[in-house]
Amino acid sequence: MRTPGPEEAESDPVTARLAERLAELRTDQGWSLDELARRTGVSRSTLSRLERAEISPTAALLGRLCTAYGRTMSRLLAEVEAEPPQLVRADEQAVWRDEAAGFTRRAVSPPHAGLRGEVVEGVLRAGADIAYQEAPVPGLEQHVWVLDGELELTVGSATHRLRAGDCLRFRLWGPTRFHNPGPEPVRYAVLVVMP
Repeated sequence: MRTPGPEEAESDPVTARLAERLAELRTDQGWSLDELARRTGVSRSTLSRLERAEISPTAALLGRLCTAYGRTMSRLLAEVEAEPPQLVRADEQAVWRDEAAGFTRRAVSPPHAGLRGEVVEGVLRAGADIAYQEAPVPGLEQHVWVLDGELELTVGSATHRLRAGDCLRFRLWGPTRFHNPGPEPVRYAVLVVMP
């Protein structure tokens, strides 16, 4: 997890809105910071700093929080954005980066409360390795289509090596791991369908 500088924290409205939304979700559940820490395995101090927008979350941390709140990462990020339009130009698509993990996530089709599907683009730098401990929403359907490079994707206990053009379809019930074993970045699309 990285700590933004004072100028960066003030100039990043998405981080501020995300922090506010995470605090609202915890309050809506009636959970203390200690209870959320117990449910996620994330320290109370980290959660507190996150909710005050003093730090920017990593992909793994957001994954843990999404699991606790029963949301996909896309849905959580969409909740801090304005109502999505029907057409989103490439230069207007929301991009989120976890520089420390080497992960970039683009919301190609922002989720809408009344719709079940969405498209997300992911880019992992060479050697990047991101693990999610459990499904944010049990039974979530995903299609992972590799556009460039090579991706090692572990779903549950099965590991699949995907190359450009390959697509893996699965329902998500447990842990997943996205790893880029190659010397080049890997770019892939994830099609998500809520159960």
